[in-house]
Amino acid sequence: MTTVINDQTINYIIKGEGEPLLLLHGWGAEIDSFAPVTIELSKYRKVYVIDFPGFGKSEEPKRAFEVKDFTEIVKTFIETVIGEKTDIICHSFGGRVTILLSSMYPELVGKIVFTDAAGIKPKRGLRYYTRVYSYKFAKKLAKTRVMKKVFRAVGFDAEKKIKNAGSEDYRKLSGIMRETFVKVVNQDLTPYLKDIKSPSLLVYGENDTDTPVRFGKIMEREIRDAGLVVLEDAGHFSYLDQFPRYISIVKVFLGV
Repeated sequence: MTTVINDQTINYIIKGEGEPLLLLHGWGAEIDSFAPVTIELSKYRKVYVIDFPGFGKSEEPKRAFEVKDFTEIVKTFIETVIGEKTDIICHSFGGRVTILLSSMYPELVGKIVFTDAAGIKPKRGLRYYTRVYSYKFAKKLAKTRVMKKVFRAVGFDAEKKIKNAGSEDYRKLSGIMRETFVKVVNQDLTPYLKDIKSPSLLVYGENDTDTPVRFGKIMEREIRDAGLVVLEDAGHFSYLDQFPRYISIVKVFLGV
């Protein structure tokens, strides 16, 4: 099914009957990424799953989005498609959107399951800053034909440096989605956590290097009604790595 929100065509599915439950996927994922969770929880709830703009079958944004733009899409989806307050399960990037949504529009959000949620500013080491400033330097050189030739003569290829810079997620993107990625990952949402009133379950994989357990500990401290569960032998997709344990914990929390 599709709906148009803020001039964006959004793809979504609905499965099951009962109280509403909205699933929000991570960066680079889509509706099917939540398939096991959707199938199991739709036995007890009416589950809504959307493709964020630029992912799955949803239309790519017409301009570079920030987290707030994705949030406004979800807000309108809840108001116009779901039509009532809903519980939310989110993963990774979906956690960023849920942090803003629940802090800005608490009347729309019930219980929240933050799964390997992003949104906390990571610690940056010397290696990170060396890579960032090398990229900026190379990008500046690439604009000057003479300087490119000079540095290439001594073994420094500015264009190659730019092409290979950034994370794997960044390199896979192009155009608007690359600009969107930069805006999204550079926003620290920690200040919004204190405004979240929804009961929140925080689930993190102990081996997650993308959104480490440290993020969950910060969220547990800042959100007024939150509890942290760390799943052993699980990484960034803890809900898949330890699905039986994950879904059992979630079902208890949601009361299904």
